[in-house]
Amino acid sequence: MTIEYLKRGKPEADRAEDDARTAAVVAATLKDIEARGDAAVRELAVKFDKYDRESYRLSEAEIEAIIAKVSPQEMADIRFAQEQVRNFAQAQRDSMLDIEVETLPGVILGHKNIPVQSVGCYVPGGKFPMVASAHMSVATASVAGVPRIIACTPPFNGEPNPAVIAAMHIGGAHEIYVLGGIQAVGAMAIGTETIAPVHLLVGPGNAFVAEAKRQLFGRVGIDLFAGPTETMVIADDTVDAELCATDLLGQAEHGYNSPAVLLTNSRKLAEETLSEIDRILDILPTAGTARVSWEDYGEVILCDSYEEMLKVADDYASEHVQVMTDRDDWFLENMTCYGALFLGPRTNVANGDKVIGTNHTLPTKKAGRYTGGLWVGKYLKTHSYQKVTTDEAATLIGEYGSRLCMLEGFVGHAEQCNIRVRRYGGINVPYGEGA
Repeated sequence: MTIEYLKRGKPEADRAEDDARTAAVVAATLKDIEARGDAAVRELAVKFDKYDRESYRLSEAEIEAIIAKVSPQEMADIRFAQEQVRNFAQAQRDSMLDIEVETLPGVILGHKNIPVQSVGCYVPGGKFPMVASAHMSVATASVAGVPRIIACTPPFNGEPNPAVIAAMHIGGAHEIYVLGGIQAVGAMAIGTETIAPVHLLVGPGNAFVAEAKRQLFGRVGIDLFAGPTETMVIADDTVDAELCATDLLGQAEHGYNSPAVLLTNSRKLAEETLSEIDRILDILPTAGTARVSWEDYGEVILCDSYEEMLKVADDYASEHVQVMTDRDDWFLENMTCYGALFLGPRTNVANGDKVIGTNHTLPTKKAGRYTGGLWVGKYLKTHSYQKVTTDEAATLIGEYGSRLCMLEGFVGHAEQCNIRVRRYGGINVPYGEGA
């Protein structure tokens, strides 16, 4: 295998140091929120969001006034996007069936899909107001039937962003708070004097939000590890450098630490894409962010074959994978580790992020090796149940159960089986002896 890096990002050791510093800050902050509740949350909001108010929860009247600032065209666009997300989420929900089967005569087994009873949705918005994230978390929770949906988003330019609040409200949020960062995630998970804790945290965020979710996992559920945006473009000579550069920088503008990787078997495309990126960065309004991200986290990897490209792609397990080759469906069939695939030059990550209908909250930092992205099923808990309805079944299962319990040395367990054998089978089994 011959893999050549025409450009590499920040070394893994440096990235690990960044992660360690972030983890320490998050741990101290969460401890402070747990100890001091609302007071700690307020101090953090004033310090980081430069925002203070009597209550960080918006009243119904405030929500209506804020939404009134959204233009008719913007509202129509929000509703259209949210409808696409709801439609796909509903199709996914409809595929998840409650089941009940009779596995043996008189033995009934089943499962029910029960919504999580409360969820906290984090919608980023400090640098860019992430309107689409409200669809992905709030509206999808609504489709799942979650009875208490709360949503937090930081202020944008000193006030709640009208489009984000509109998307949260239309999506079905029952409580909306203007809070960002660790303080928002911590308050929703830990709870304060004024915010009741939730059972599940969902939504993307920066490195601090992602680390806070990781540290809070166990106290509450989380959807997945969704940190800074990652993108990978897998391309061959069927596409051009402008398309590749645009798709890479379109995601690099998210933040200063958003990895963007070009994976190709064409040296010509690789070199031309590097030049095209330089050209676009000179005219891109968000180049102040995208340039830093590209310089520190951008990579260009040249492979000899499609098989090599596939192996590297699965190893990276990138959040977004844009495939533009002469065999896109081959990658769909064979790739196993990623957040979401965007197949063909007509498709792009931005449409997936904003409007097409799939969920944009996706695994990062190689979490795509063990989980997919946020979807309606993340809000549902599949609980099993069992029921024995005949004496014959109670006796048969009890006899097997008793012997298997004794095989492991669990005498008390065995007696749970034995008493059923005695009651329903008329078989006298002394206490402590298997059937």
